[in-house]
Amino acid sequence: MLNRIIEKYIFQNNLLRKDGKYLVALSGGADSVSLLLILKSLGYQIEAVHCNFHLRGEESDRDERFCIDLCVEEGIPLHRVHFETKSYAELHKVSIEMAARELRYKYFEQLRKDIQADDICVAHHRDDSVETILLNLVRGTGIQGLTGIAPRNGHIVRPLLCVSRLDLEDYLSQRAQKFVTDSTNLVEDVQRNKIRLRVIPLLKEINPKAVENIYKSSLYLREVEKAALSTVKDGLLEGKKILFKRLRETPSPEFSLWYVLKDFHFSSFQIEEMLEAIGSQSGKEWHSDSHVVVTDRDGFVIDKIKKQDFFSMKIIGEGSYILPNSGLKLIIRSVPKPGDFRIDKSKTVAMLDAELVKFPLTVRNTITGDSFAPFGMKGTKLVSDFLTDLKKDILSKREQLVVTDVSGNILWIMNERPDNRFRITAETRNILILEID
Repeated sequence: MLNRIIEKYIFQNNLLRKDGKYLVALSGGADSVSLLLILKSLGYQIEAVHCNFHLRGEESDRDERFCIDLCVEEGIPLHRVHFETKSYAELHKVSIEMAARELRYKYFEQLRKDIQADDICVAHHRDDSVETILLNLVRGTGIQGLTGIAPRNGHIVRPLLCVSRLDLEDYLSQRAQKFVTDSTNLVEDVQRNKIRLRVIPLLKEINPKAVENIYKSSLYLREVEKAALSTVKDGLLEGKKILFKRLRETPSPEFSLWYVLKDFHFSSFQIEEMLEAIGSQSGKEWHSDSHVVVTDRDGFVIDKIKKQDFFSMKIIGEGSYILPNSGLKLIIRSVPKPGDFRIDKSKTVAMLDAELVKFPLTVRNTITGDSFAPFGMKGTKLVSDFLTDLKKDILSKREQLVVTDVSGNILWIMNERPDNRFRITAETRNILILEID
């Protein structure tokens, strides 16, 4: 009976193919053991993978031995990996829980590619999804946080979301199948465990079907989310920018902004602050673990967090130079000016009067107050204003590189415009060519 329910769920959500190959994450607990045996009984080609995080001493080794014995008994290939989880957490300054998660999923994805598996199956079930919903409610969340755990996230698939923890334990009991219990799941020192051990039993006292009803409501919300927001992201985004004008035109700017940013881990409080900052001075920033949002003239600019160290590199003479921060290759050479000379108008090339340029040169980021004389224009202009005229957003301005001479004069706004003071004239005899390859 349980097999049929899960097979139907797999089909309805297009999770697995009969001709596919799948990795099954096997901890040795009731959930993952059930997943392994059910997928095998349904005829899927599977291999198991077990991670030993060395967090529970002998218990961790016991779990590994159990998984080895189970896979030998069932004739299922098993991949094993050991992690120094505590060292990783200290090195990367993350929690033990986050360290284990990062290590696990990075390894899963690499192994999936190595063995040419289609996807990775994990054993989250209905109770896990409801626990996630309740945790999100406590922490503060938008609609997506109320939709629970998704059946698929990239190459991670969850075929058991349609059944409960009790369903899986009954399945194993009927087969007289053993499994191991992680003792830390029984300790109330983790938020999720408190939800599982204290909150959900109280909800079931109010209504025995509380978990089932919360799960069904999450499915309805998932469908509402799909219907309401299917076109929001495309309508709001222009490149890396969320345009204020389009955001204001949506029925719910707050919800629309949350939807665009939901994959970048910004909090609901940060999103409220962003909305209050619309129309204010450019440059206000919000950071998540992975991304930064900055207010610009007409929108919010989103980008991955990059190392913000000021970049500066000396160029002592002609030759080829790799610019470490960007990976660009700068080639500098001088040539006699030919009689039929025509200037190269490509943005990746600057042609200057070689006798006017004094080495060493410097390649660096722009700084406040930088100015130059744009080629083809009269007078000088602030680099910041010049880049604004080119519709550069605030983050692009910060990353813009310039080339200066020994006196600090800007020779070239790299990939944009050379300085008019160093232009080639009728008197020029030698040309200095700066080129990005």
